[in-house]
Amino acid sequence: MSCPAACKVRRLRRSRAGAGSTIERCLFLHSAARGTMDHSHKPVKQLRVFTVIAMALLMMAIDSTIVATALRAIQHGLQASVNLAGWTITAYSFGFVLMLPISGKLSERFGRRRVFIGSTVAFTMASLGCGLADNIYLLIVLRVLQAAGGAGFTPSATGIIVDHFGSSRDRYVSLFGSIFPVGAMIGPIFGGFFVTWLSWRDVFYVNVPIGLLILFLAWRYLPHDRPRGNKRRRKMDLPGIVLLGGGLLAGMLSISALGELRSGAGWAWSMALLLLACLAFLTFFRHIQRAQAPFIVPRLIYGEGFGAVNLVNMIFTGSIVGAMALVPLYAVNRYGISAVGSGSLLTAQGAAAMICSLLAVMLLRRSGYRLPLYVGSVLSVAGLLLLALPPQWGISPYAWLAFAAFLVGAGNGSINPATRNAGLQLAPESSAMLAALRTLSLQIGSIVTVSIVTAILVGNEHQGLVQAWVYAFLALLRIVALPLIRSVPEQRGAW
Repeated sequence: MSCPAACKVRRLRRSRAGAGSTIERCLFLHSAARGTMDHSHKPVKQLRVFTVIAMALLMMAIDSTIVATALRAIQHGLQASVNLAGWTITAYSFGFVLMLPISGKLSERFGRRRVFIGSTVAFTMASLGCGLADNIYLLIVLRVLQAAGGAGFTPSATGIIVDHFGSSRDRYVSLFGSIFPVGAMIGPIFGGFFVTWLSWRDVFYVNVPIGLLILFLAWRYLPHDRPRGNKRRRKMDLPGIVLLGGGLLAGMLSISALGELRSGAGWAWSMALLLLACLAFLTFFRHIQRAQAPFIVPRLIYGEGFGAVNLVNMIFTGSIVGAMALVPLYAVNRYGISAVGSGSLLTAQGAAAMICSLLAVMLLRRSGYRLPLYVGSVLSVAGLLLLALPPQWGISPYAWLAFAAFLVGAGNGSINPATRNAGLQLAPESSAMLAALRTLSLQIGSIVTVSIVTAILVGNEHQGLVQAWVYAFLALLRIVALPLIRSVPEQRGAW
């Protein structure tokens, strides 16, 4: 190349570089002025942000178990029937399941930070309302609103970490699995304290100061959402929301009613609801395949890799969580263990889940996703089989069940980080919706398991023995489902 030509090329490069740096500086200053500075320019204080997120998730986890200990006090305090008092838990489950995919979509549309803060406000205000409720019907409605707020925490928190934590996001997302067991362990303890020494209303009031603190810290420390540029926002897919919500509601009502319906007309009503749910789901899947901007992109539900992850979450985790919730009932029915002793069995499960989840987080980048799934399955199957079998070698029933629960918890804790990351690493841009779908899969698996088991137990004289066969069947189901692991996307290292 001649000298004049070379000089011309160098001048052109300097001109482009200068223009690029000028544009970059303008974007940097614009982002700073709007408070949306990208983390590549101003690193996010990860520990502070994760602490805020962990507090919200812990508050939600505690609330999901603390109310169960106050059911009898709520029944007498509001002069309600046992069934209506139980609906304070059922209504929360329904509201939570219905709002999960909606909150995931809202998080992607309006921003993770906004949805997180809005969820905190909704959860806190609904908690205050629950404490002030003067009749059971108002309490049930407020529990649905409380669940709507709680459903927004996991999707928005996952999105914040994926967007702003860079190469550390896989580890921080994995730590979610160690937060929920802590809430499950301390929730009943707090509930028992409030009911015994204070009032059932304090079960809800305790969320108010915690929620206000989280709101203050979130407003101050959570990073602002990245600017979306001039992209035109598409309208929300209302038909898709209605079809999915209607299908979930009809399905949950049908399944939860199995344990209470004994007459022919009652079973017919339950089957009619189940048929309505199937019709709504079929219409929903047909709709999202044809819509230009579907509520949920079809591939996130049953696409390559995603479908296997969703099934694994439902079968490997959701069904086991539901079955383990019935362990205290099993301990009373089969071995006559006291209510206090049977409830403490879940502490062993929670402790094992927390410990093994932390270990799995540290090893995940080396082990990949499939190995923890195999290891966790072996531990869970062993625990389920021990639950089904009577105590051996002179071991007391309590120690036998505690060890079995520990093994199941260890299995769940081992697979949690892998199942959280396996779908996210395929589509980080859809992290909020994927987190919602994962939690939705867990809830469906849990609710279906509990409802079917309780329906089988109704009117049976040998409930303990029946539950033993249930645990044996779940162990067999887990073994049969092992080939699903080969379809789970593999990944080593950060994503």
